[in-house]
Amino acid sequence: MNDVQLMDPPTEEGALSFARRFVRSEAFMLLFREGMGLVEQTASYLDGDGRKDAAALPREISLSYATESMRLTTRLMQIASWLLTQRAVAEGELSPEQARAEQNRVRISDPMGTPAEHIVAQLPERLLDLMAHAGRLQARVRHLESQMNGTAPAGETANPVQDQLASLQARLGISW
Repeated sequence: MNDVQLMDPPTEEGALSFARRFVRSEAFMLLFREGMGLVEQTASYLDGDGRKDAAALPREISLSYATESMRLTTRLMQIASWLLTQRAVAEGELSPEQARAEQNRVRISDPMGTPAEHIVAQLPERLLDLMAHAGRLQARVRHLESQMNGTAPAGETANPVQDQLASLQARLGISW
């Protein structure tokens, strides 16, 4: 696969060029595997240990657990749809124009708020980890989508190092 090359901020034509190169890159395949892996991890948790965790929660927190797990599932299905559409472009099953039409039907929603702090403190750690990972992945996909569509704010460029640092900070619960 081709590596992503550095380039100027995309114009509409440049966005198409970026999109065509990106969906065929190893960086996209890593993102694809991460996203689909997160979908699998989440499904496994929610169908297994998550059921046990939810059953052990007080009733009022159990309702929040159900709400958050549905929001998490929705977020991940939107991400999976975007990833699968991009992979179809890379494999020649869809043109970039068809992919854009498809994405107009299934949009990656705005980041969702988090529940109140006293509720978060009582939710299972594994659910919180999955929610955080999905939120970071959603932000990356939204950023890539805006670059690919040429709608990224002027001067905004991808910074994979910053993305990785933010990911480490979130996973370790630290800030620098």
